[in-house]
Amino acid sequence: MSSNLINLLWESLLETIFMVGISGILGAAIGIPLGVFLFITSIKGITPRPVINRIIGTIVNIVRSVPFIILLVAIIPFTRLIVGSSIGTTAAIVPLTIAAAPFIARLVETSLREVDKGLIEAAESMGASNIQIILKVLLPEAMPGILAGLTIAFVALVGSSAMAGAVGGGGLGDMGIRYGYQRFMPEVMLAVVVILVIFVQSLQSFGDWAVRKVSKK
Repeated sequence: MSSNLINLLWESLLETIFMVGISGILGAAIGIPLGVFLFITSIKGITPRPVINRIIGTIVNIVRSVPFIILLVAIIPFTRLIVGSSIGTTAAIVPLTIAAAPFIARLVETSLREVDKGLIEAAESMGASNIQIILKVLLPEAMPGILAGLTIAFVALVGSSAMAGAVGGGGLGDMGIRYGYQRFMPEVMLAVVVILVIFVQSLQSFGDWAVRKVSKK
C-alpha cells in the first residue's frame, strides 16, 4: 500500500474519531437529561407526568425507529440550515447526534430504573428535593449502567459514521467506499475494516474500564 493511501487512512481515521467524539458528546448532553426526564415523569417516577411522558416517549421512539441512512437523507435541509452543507464530516455530526440522543436517553432511563427504590424513598423521607435526589442518589447509583450505555452508544456511532461515509460524510466509511469498492482496491477495504475493529475494541475496553472504576461492586 502506498504512503499516500496510508496518509489517507490516517486522515479518515481522524475524521471518524472527530465525528464519533463530537456527536457522542452532543448526544449524551441531550440524551442524559432526556433519559432522566423520562424516568422521573413516568407513572412510578418522583414527579409523575404521564401525559407529557407519553408524548416525549413517543417522539423518542419515532426517531429511534427511523433507519439511520433514511434519517441521514431526510434531515438534509435541517443539516444545511445548521452547518451550511450536507456533505462532509461536520455535516454528518448533525444526523449522528439526532440518532444518538434518543438512543442514549432510553439507555439512561433503563439504568435509572435499576436503582433501588428504597434509596429514593429514604432520600424523600429525609426531605431531599427532587434535584437532590437526581444528583445525589439516582445519577451516582446508576452511573455504572449509564457509562455502559454510553459505551454501547459510542460503538453504535462508529457503525453509523461509516454508513454516513456512503453519502459523502467522510471518515473511514467514505474511504472504504471510494477506494475499496469503487476503485476495486480490496487491500484498502481490508485496512478500513481492521482499523474499525481496533477502534471499536478500544472504545469498548475504555468503557469497560470506566464502568469498573465507578462501580461499587
